[in-house]
Amino acid sequence: MVSGQVQGVGYRAFARKHALELGLAGYAENLPDGRVEVVAEGPEDALEHLLHFLRQGPRLSRVEDVDVLWSEPVGMSDFHTY
Repeated sequence: MVSGQVQGVGYRAFARKHALELGLAGYAENLPDGRVEVVAEGPEDALEHLLHFLRQGPRLSRVEDVDVLWSEPVGMSDFHTY
């Protein structure tokens, strides 16, 4: 869960771009409370790299917090935005 100024600034497209470059599957979705939920599956080192990018965010964003929850993969394919 990513909080801060992360909606309306291209954050989901930013997350998708980096996830696909890292070979990850999952999704990024705007939530009604203003946060963005990012779910990603893949190798742990690639996930750590994605977290680095998520904490930076795109140029117009202001990331205040990235709350991370690790879990077992469920077999996602591709990376979608909602």
